[in-house]
Amino acid sequence: MRRFAVVGALPDGEKDEWYGGTGMAVIETGATLHAAHRDNHTHRDVNGGWLRPAVFGAMDGLVSNLALMTGVAGGAVPQQTIVITGLAGLAAGAFSMAAGEYTSVASQRELVEAELAVERRELRKHPQDEMAELAALYESRGVEPHLARQVAEQLSRDPEQALEIHAREELGIDPEDLPSPLVAAGSSFAAFALGALLPVLPYLLGAVSLLPAVLLSLAGLFACGAVVARVTARTWWFSGLRQLVLGGSAAAVTYGLGALLGAAV
Repeated sequence: MRRFAVVGALPDGEKDEWYGGTGMAVIETGATLHAAHRDNHTHRDVNGGWLRPAVFGAMDGLVSNLALMTGVAGGAVPQQTIVITGLAGLAAGAFSMAAGEYTSVASQRELVEAELAVERRELRKHPQDEMAELAALYESRGVEPHLARQVAEQLSRDPEQALEIHAREELGIDPEDLPSPLVAAGSSFAAFALGALLPVLPYLLGAVSLLPAVLLSLAGLFACGAVVARVTARTWWFSGLRQLVLGGSAAAVTYGLGALLGAAV
């Protein structure tokens, strides 16, 4: 399917070679942009794409499991208890994240599919009314009425393209890019488990004290924060230090609580 985006009216007197001389800035989304414009008009993905949820999932697992293990260690328990606590925290947290993400994404997808079904039914039963809605939407963006009507008619000729355009313009969704609940759940599980593994790893490799686990975890927190800087306007070192301080503070507080409770008991 050819996909188009309507971005507004062309300036007076400017020749339109994109869409049948309608005077509308209607461009095919797969069209090749001029090299100079492409190089000077590149924006960050403000949603972070896949990187943001992956990194934050790993940080969630790292901070929560580090804090859990330091809290238990503060109570002066045997090393075996600390390791079991870390592994249990990893498993419980990863499954919880996966279940929550699956439910959230599945519910969102079901809602979107229900709205698309309504829109598809309206396009079939009342095509003229839907076309008028689309034209009115373009008019509200400053397009001349006759141009808005002409473009709405053109885009409404193909039922599937009409559904996609209405979904994008009215609902703000892309019907061809719906998230998968299974992929979301699997990604959340893997990201959380990877982060939660760091505090446990030194013990599994033969460490006999909490210090290696804390140092590796702090290094992981700094690395996660630095990676997050790719989707923010902050410098990598600032973002890394901020996450290190936040995660380290959580671990210190829980260690203190564990020590107090251990002494009291």
